[in-house]
Amino acid sequence: MDESKQINQLTAVRKELTRFMLSYKFGLDEINTKLNILQEEFEHIHDYNPIEHLKSRIKSPESILQKCQRKNIPITQGSIKNYIKDIAGIRIVCSFISDIYKISEMIQGQQDIKVIEIKDYIKNPKPNGYKSLHLILSIPVFFSDRQEEVFIEIQIRTVAMDFWASLEHKIYYKYDGEVPEHLVAELTTSANIANQLDEKMEFLHSEMNEAKEDKHAESKLNFLPLDNKRFPLPKQLLESLMERRDKE
Repeated sequence: MDESKQINQLTAVRKELTRFMLSYKFGLDEINTKLNILQEEFEHIHDYNPIEHLKSRIKSPESILQKCQRKNIPITQGSIKNYIKDIAGIRIVCSFISDIYKISEMIQGQQDIKVIEIKDYIKNPKPNGYKSLHLILSIPVFFSDRQEEVFIEIQIRTVAMDFWASLEHKIYYKYDGEVPEHLVAELTTSANIANQLDEKMEFLHSEMNEAKEDKHAESKLNFLPLDNKRFPLPKQLLESLMERRDKE
């Protein structure tokens, strides 16, 4: 093949691949924006934020190639898009099990999000004890000349589930997948202990919410928390809005 022609083809392929990977980056940006809005809403309106922390990542081209080879997936953009739905992923870590389903409902309720698949490894744990809620979502990404539908995988789990999964991953990585039987048994036992901790923390959380009495509720009504500031609320404004609300 003529060298200049080969360079032109490589340039075109690289451009297409760049656009392909950017679509997942932009899809992650969209989801992260939605999650950040939910976090701020909870902090300012509901006085409780169920999201401890979140982390997003995009598979590298090398990782995508390796998965194609393992799964016998044709190495084309169309096949990769259709068969590898975890190129872009977000992990959301919560304090309590109930928070997981609460966040899942809110995400699924977004109008521009399509739910493609749900795998509930909390109600149906994997044999090794792994627990997490997995969502495969589709979200539109708008380029200057086209619209792309991008798949995003979201994993939602508690702090205890995340700690166990991280440890399990490190052990399997160290032993290259050939983990000694006694360690597999210990991991399963640890998963059960983590589950017991989650259930106990959920109980304490429920008890705390039932017994909670905010002694400063009245004074809080006089301020509006926004952007880490407290804005005084004029009495006339509150009374006017209350009066209008009564008439509606």
